[in-house]
Amino acid sequence: MNDRGPPRGEIVLVDDDDDFRAALAERLMLADFRVRAFHSGEAALKGLGEDFAGVVVTDLRMPGMDGRQLLSRLQTIDPDLPVIMITGHGEVADAVAALRAGAYDFVEKPFAFDMVAGSLRRALEKRTLVLDNRRLAALAADSEHDLPLMGDSSAITALNASIAQIADARMEVLIEGETGTGKEAVARALHRGGRRRLGPFVAVNCGALPEGLIESELFGHELGAFAGALRRRVGHIERAHNGTLFLDEADAMPRDVQVKLLRVIEEREILPIGAAEPRVLDLRILASTKVDLADRVQRGGFREDLYYRLDGVRLRVPPLRERRDDLPLLFTQLLRASADRHGAPVPALDDRLRRRLMENDWSGNIRELASVAERVVLGLEATEPRVDDTQGLTERMARLEGEILRETLIASEGDIARALAALKLPRKTFYDKLTRHGLKPADFRRRTG
Repeated sequence: MNDRGPPRGEIVLVDDDDDFRAALAERLMLADFRVRAFHSGEAALKGLGEDFAGVVVTDLRMPGMDGRQLLSRLQTIDPDLPVIMITGHGEVADAVAALRAGAYDFVEKPFAFDMVAGSLRRALEKRTLVLDNRRLAALAADSEHDLPLMGDSSAITALNASIAQIADARMEVLIEGETGTGKEAVARALHRGGRRRLGPFVAVNCGALPEGLIESELFGHELGAFAGALRRRVGHIERAHNGTLFLDEADAMPRDVQVKLLRVIEEREILPIGAAEPRVLDLRILASTKVDLADRVQRGGFREDLYYRLDGVRLRVPPLRERRDDLPLLFTQLLRASADRHGAPVPALDDRLRRRLMENDWSGNIRELASVAERVVLGLEATEPRVDDTQGLTERMARLEGEILRETLIASEGDIARALAALKLPRKTFYDKLTRHGLKPADFRRRTG
């Protein structure tokens, strides 16, 4: 037998033959596999979900739910879950049909244990790879949410430090910032960094709630609470129970709703429309505003008592014009994300784009930056400066050299060793050329958080 241990994972063994099931389970455990054994497919299904990090081994012929029916049910849970069939003599045709239906492998009784162990190891390796890829995809999705918080500028470094300091605090947070700066990214980072990270994160855009239905949307209603209430509705606030409620554009909330929200904050309970008794909630409330909420209070547009309850801690998200050093990194990440979505190559960050990054005020902040990146990837905006017919050969060659350096840095993701190998240049010459063209390898490195 291969002396390499099995990959981390678990074997779910399903067989209605008690003696065979017990013997095979014991043999698998002696070979350092972790095993859970079940007498039927129905029993096995109760303990399996899409995050199951193992392999299912099942007999093909069983009373009730047979192996092929179990395979079909498992595929509805996770089509990538490896299933190995155990067949008896004369059942090979059925096993082949199971393979065509999506089974990973089959073994025919009587079988050599080494054959089963080898198949299990390969299946576990495949399962590990699938789950790892899913985790990476989830991290990539998270990194898109976190993109506004990427960078090394003093402004964003200070903000990230504040987020880490108060992520687990038991108090409300008011997040201030212009449109498109990434206020929701700050709220999500606070949620993930605290004890409520396993609970729901419910984001509500108070400025986009339908007029006349705001109270129902936020607080929910009971069946028959009003004409048209044909079923009970759970409001956004109640959905955030055991998690975090993020009130985006809280300044747009009507005053009559502000009164009820104040009760939620003070009492940690909610009374849906038509309900006889309040419901106790456990949640943290984060709010954002793009205007000076204190000024809104002075003008009578926002309740003072609610303002002071929301203003437990205040975080300000800096606009892009205050963090220009982060622009090349942010734009490069947005180009990559857009290129991935469209299956397109990542465009070079040429001189024209670099100048635009540094000279534009970016009043739309990250949203405007993302829009420009999208247009560049789709070819709707030129990435090359026009050729100046008055330029001589020396100038044109210098421009071409800069483009080659940029393309190499993008392809190597800022890795110096890879770039040197691709360009076949001495290190000093390489750095001299980078300085001449204003290029920094760090701007091209992939960041994850």
